Amino acid sequence: MPWPETVTLRGEHVTLEPLTLARHDELVEAVRDGELWNLWYTFIPTPDTMKSEIEKRLELHRQGSMLPFAVIEATTGKAVGMTTYMNIDAEARRVEIGSTWYRKNVQRTPLNTECKLMLLTHAFEQLDCIAVEFRTHFFNHQSRRAIERLGAKLDGILRNHRRSSDGTLRDTCVYSIIASEWPAVRSHLRHQLATRGAKSP
Repeated sequence: MPWPETVTLRGEHVTLEPLTLARHDELVEAVRDGELWNLWYTFIPTPDTMKSEIEKRLELHRQGSMLPFAVIEATTGKAVGMTTYMNIDAEARRVEIGSTWYRKNVQRTPLNTECKLMLLTHAFEQLDCIAVEFRTHFFNHQSRRAIERLGAKLDGILRNHRRSSDGTLRDTCVYSIIASEWPAVRSHLRHQLATRGAKSP
């Protein structure tokens, strides 16, 4: 059996369902909210490249290195973004949560916190991961703050790690949560969902 197996994760605010081309038009609508592809320090598809981005993620899934999800808002039933388990290491039981984006009007809402809580819960409690990574551009300060609010710790910075879409070289910040930290992080995220509402990371 592949590891991790395809799964649907359901919460109060959001459902993470296996990514398919059936959500293409909704994802095009979502990425237009805020014209997210214009952020130079991210890799977010344009409306014209959404189909190829979905197909790329599905191919990586077939190869065993990614498990991609469509992020479905509970109130509308529509896709508002994408997220993945990526850089899957089945032997070491490690995954990275990444290649994530959400339409602008759901950013900094309980949706993101619940997405991360569900992905981390599944990783540590069903997949028995020893660690979960998060990676982001050094200059993506919004993403770095959000990752740090989750409770992840900075492992280090990979200098000249990859080339950005504008041709510049990217320094990548690598964060992780390890299995022994998960109980405290889980309590932290549950508390944020219960008490902070729309101010959640």
